[in-house]
Amino acid sequence: MNVKVSLTLNTRRYDIDVEEDFSRFLNAKIEEDFEVSGNNDLKLLLEAYVRTNFSIYTQEQQIKKLIETLQK
Repeated sequence: MNVKVSLTLNTRRYDIDVEEDFSRFLNAKIEEDFEVSGNNDLKLLLEAYVRTNFSIYTQEQQIKKLIETLQK
């Protein structure tokens, strides 16, 4: 089942359909990064994007180290 997740950027509201299980996770992250009841500027979006990608980068580095450790 799909659920709508909404965010306002530069006074324009965006609704995105995502799977229900993922929507709970995504809504929690959106509440951490954005003003969910108000407007958000594009700089805030860019900052959230960079934070998320840094987190992914860090996770990939940890996975690589774990794989190297397991292969020994």
